[in-house]
Amino acid sequence: MELEKFSESELDRIIEMAWEDRTTFEAIETQFGIVEKEVIQLMRKVLKSSSFKRWRKRVNQKISLKHESKRSGEIQRFKCSRQRLITHNKISKR
Repeated sequence: MELEKFSESELDRIIEMAWEDRTTFEAIETQFGIVEKEVIQLMRKVLKSSSFKRWRKRVNQKISLKHESKRSGEIQRFKCSRQRLITHNKISKR
């Protein structure tokens, strides 16, 4: 994975979306074109080792929320409450 293809603000947004419980890997793929494996690689490269380990532990505990196919039918969206306020967000502008 080449980090150079993303701006600093895009990298920040990908990391923020990866940390959010309700944002699925599919949502990150839709917006930025990177799959779960690439998100994990990005997080491993960008985060400190301890932060990466904490994130992986968190994702593994909440795996049913991070994959659209494993989610409860009650959750119909992946947008966070602040998503409209974030500029450069392609999905909120649709």
